[in-house]
Amino acid sequence: MEDKNMLMIPGPTPVPERVLLAMAKHPIGHRSGDFGKIMAEVTENLKWLHQTSNDVLALTASGTGVMEAGIINFLSAGDRVLVGVNGKFGDRWAKVSQAYGLQVEIISAPWGEPLDPELFRAQLEADKEKAIKAVIITHSETSTGVLNDLETINKYVKEHGESLIIVDAVTSLGAVNVPIDTWGLDVVASGSQKGYMIPPGLGFVAVSEKAWLAQEKATLPRFYLDLKPYSKSAAKNTTPFTPPVNLIFGLQESMKMMKAEGLSNIFARHRRLTEATRSAVKALGLKLLAPDSATSTAVTAVEPAPLKAEEIRAIMKKRFDIALAGGQDSLKGKIFRIGHLGFVSDRDILTAISALEATLQEIGHEGLKPGAGVAAAAQVFAQS
Repeated sequence: MEDKNMLMIPGPTPVPERVLLAMAKHPIGHRSGDFGKIMAEVTENLKWLHQTSNDVLALTASGTGVMEAGIINFLSAGDRVLVGVNGKFGDRWAKVSQAYGLQVEIISAPWGEPLDPELFRAQLEADKEKAIKAVIITHSETSTGVLNDLETINKYVKEHGESLIIVDAVTSLGAVNVPIDTWGLDVVASGSQKGYMIPPGLGFVAVSEKAWLAQEKATLPRFYLDLKPYSKSAAKNTTPFTPPVNLIFGLQESMKMMKAEGLSNIFARHRRLTEATRSAVKALGLKLLAPDSATSTAVTAVEPAPLKAEEIRAIMKKRFDIALAGGQDSLKGKIFRIGHLGFVSDRDILTAISALEATLQEIGHEGLKPGAGVAAAAQVFAQS
């Protein structure tokens, strides 16, 4: 049947009908007073979501674009930075930093395991000259389903005093609590196609006062990604360049939905969906990549060996029109990933798990007890 595709990937995520309808409206001038009113509302709600009173700037860019902006606006060539790498995106930020001539020191962990905060503590405490200018961290590592201990790592950064903390919160913002002002995070980047429940095309970056002070000394080249014009424009409820007007319409609507649900309920829903998915996968006799102690509430990575991950994904897509994500780089062909962030409900998880059960039955998964996965997920829902 056509037009029944179900996205269960970590991005793009499902878009609510009311958001799609808002985006279908005729565009208006981005320099008009009416658009300025919309931007004022959106900016206020973005600060609410980010739990900050500081700037939250919207750029026409992907998550990678705003992370690059977060790196180049506050650093200079030759600056020493620590980059946490335990997956595809931590590795990407190391490469971006190297491309701009930063002195990159990688703190790594095997893919599927969380970064060790004590390794950051040791490096930061040993830096008596305060030469480390930034620590760059992926909070929710989308490629593996691991949630890194941002709070503890940030604590050590704050004790260092000089260093900024630059955070990839692309799949954690709107899925897990990221209290920017309470923790004192300096630069936090995210993308529209994740927890925001709108299509790709907008990136967001929150900036602290400490980071703005650092920008005054930063010398890396920038123009379109120079955040200072965005800050000046945001204060006037406008943008420095032409924005995707209809995406802003969608964002306005999705933010209304998020405010109506409330932050604590949003985070609780994502925790519930994560627990149900992981319980179901275990009940089906499949191995989870990330440990229970460090699980992303955005995506669950499954290691189905000796079953073939790509065969499972292909059957799910062909027979049930359900899209699961595959593995990346060294994990390509070894895992599949179930996304459960944004506009995702209990019903979506039960649907995906039941389809996964049918798929496993079709390929002859030994020891499969029909209904075990759905029962395990339903039990989580019944108790929460």
